Amino acid sequence: MCQKTDKDYYITTAIAYTSGKPHIGNTYEIILADAIARFKREEGYNVRFQTGTDEHGQKIELKAEAAGIDPKQFVDGIAGEIKRIWDLMDTSYDRFMRTTDEYHEKQVQKIFTKLYEQGDIYLSEYEGLYCTDCEAFFTESQLIDGMCPDCGRPVKPAKEEAYFFKLSKYADRLIEHINTHPEFIQPVSRKNEMMNNFLLPGLQDLCVSRTTFKWSIQVPFNPKHVVYVWIDALTNYITGLGYDADGNHDELFKKFWPADLHLIGKDIIRFHTIYWPIMLMALDLPLPKQVFGHPWLLQGGGKMSKSKGNVIYADDLVDLFGVDAVRYFVLHEIPFDNDGNITWDLLIERVNSDLANVLGNLVNRTIAMSNKYFDGIVENKGISEPVDQELIQVALETKEKVVAKMDELRVADAIDEIFKLLRRTNKYIDETMPWALAKDETQKDRLATVLYNLCESIRFSAVCLKAFLPSTAGKILAQLNTETASLDSLNQFGQYASGTKVTDHPEMLFARIDPKEIEKKIEALTPKSVEVKEEKKEDAPQITIDDFNKIELTVGTVEACEKHPSADRLLVSQINIGKETRQIVSGIAQYFTPEQMVGKKVIVVSNLKPAKLRGVESQGMILAGTTSEELDLVTLVKDLPNGTRIK
Repeated sequence: MCQKTDKDYYITTAIAYTSGKPHIGNTYEIILADAIARFKREEGYNVRFQTGTDEHGQKIELKAEAAGIDPKQFVDGIAGEIKRIWDLMDTSYDRFMRTTDEYHEKQVQKIFTKLYEQGDIYLSEYEGLYCTDCEAFFTESQLIDGMCPDCGRPVKPAKEEAYFFKLSKYADRLIEHINTHPEFIQPVSRKNEMMNNFLLPGLQDLCVSRTTFKWSIQVPFNPKHVVYVWIDALTNYITGLGYDADGNHDELFKKFWPADLHLIGKDIIRFHTIYWPIMLMALDLPLPKQVFGHPWLLQGGGKMSKSKGNVIYADDLVDLFGVDAVRYFVLHEIPFDNDGNITWDLLIERVNSDLANVLGNLVNRTIAMSNKYFDGIVENKGISEPVDQELIQVALETKEKVVAKMDELRVADAIDEIFKLLRRTNKYIDETMPWALAKDETQKDRLATVLYNLCESIRFSAVCLKAFLPSTAGKILAQLNTETASLDSLNQFGQYASGTKVTDHPEMLFARIDPKEIEKKIEALTPKSVEVKEEKKEDAPQITIDDFNKIELTVGTVEACEKHPSADRLLVSQINIGKETRQIVSGIAQYFTPEQMVGKKVIVVSNLKPAKLRGVESQGMILAGTTSEELDLVTLVKDLPNGTRIK
């Protein structure tokens, strides 16, 4: 019988929703997971890496209807496209899971029935404001400017009979688990958000069935209902291993569950750290060891969206820059817990500076000098100088530093450590000047030692890069003509076999990019903005002076400001209005940073009834003017004191 050991490692991504082609922001997650999985394999772990597609729901039913095809035919096409892009990006998953797989659908029905029979699911009625795009209900207080707080689209009232899952029954147990397992939710900011905004205020039971659409898994004991989103989508992590609700589990499930890492976007952290662990508790299964909510890759400072016309696709980037260049960019440019930005200028700069110059040029120069001075034979003659020890020390420290960063999932920082070694190796060339040594016959053995040290340092870098730039690392090791490529081989400097002959046909790893030459190709990929004619709006109804006098407008100063913990469009400001300081939540994050807000004089609607916006109370409103493209705050010409009433 299989049993999980310390060397068995199960990593998953969120399953991609099959409503359309994934953009580079979506693709970042699979590349990040692949880098982690590959590195774990290099460390000797037996890795199981699962990804896949989420294929049910009302949005898909509507899109298939609009396309004039069956929903299964629709998701088959999109799932195939997602898999094509995952494969294009050289990702090494073991299982591509689809929620339309027959085994998964049968197990979801069995799980739903089991939870119902043990009293964790019950029949009731749901009434609220429904967003079709997000397939989620919201209360009035959760809306932002009357729109869905997640996607910004319209919502509509909905009421229907539904089954509910008793989240509240397990809330205290989950709180205890989170408090006693600080590593469970990472980064820590995500943990604080879940505790303060959802768990501690109290959980509402979760709607887990629908009757208003058909494209999902039928509830077996009440066929007019279909399973709604989360019991279907989240359980893929166990059904993909062969979990069976009756207890007849596959050996894979016994070997790899619980998951070591669920890697997901920060926008779905709540579902994976509240809904999912509570489902597992109800099924009497161990919880995953860690859920990591990674940040986003933004374009132009905002999320990518077709409606904004700012979408960039991975396959288009690969056509321009190559697979490993795209992998390098997304892995390097997104910090551990902050969003990253993608711009064409930054992409070109990274390719030219980091990949073509620091890495590619170093390898090419070293191979070329080895061929020029010694017909490609690299030998360690042992003629050392103090400068060699500095390089060797950096090389020997690199593996430990990379491992330490990867243990914390700080992938960008791990890559930085490798490039520190590459830059130090480039500096070593300038310090030792092989071209000068070659002119002095008495320095031949010293020259040979220098070139050996260069090749060995490059080998160290290539071995460390295997998880991040697998194709490039393979090419470097092939040019060095070595199969000594394990992490353990980096415990000692000098494992590159003396007397090895490097390739006599070095391959250019990364070509420098001329921005002018690539400009037209980029323009072809950039959607042209469409001029939208503004519809004539009806005049607002007239009000009397008595109506106006009911509105209390007060001068205030923003004393502190921070991002909303669970809504990227919102800022939370502390505003001094004279007699008190008010907390006000505003949908202005795409126009102002928290730092820009601090110190601003603003006009506040100070007698507005307090309301909670995404779990944070707002005690008023800041006046602002807006067009379809811009927003600015209403401010003062003269510096009136805080608390001044505007009339």
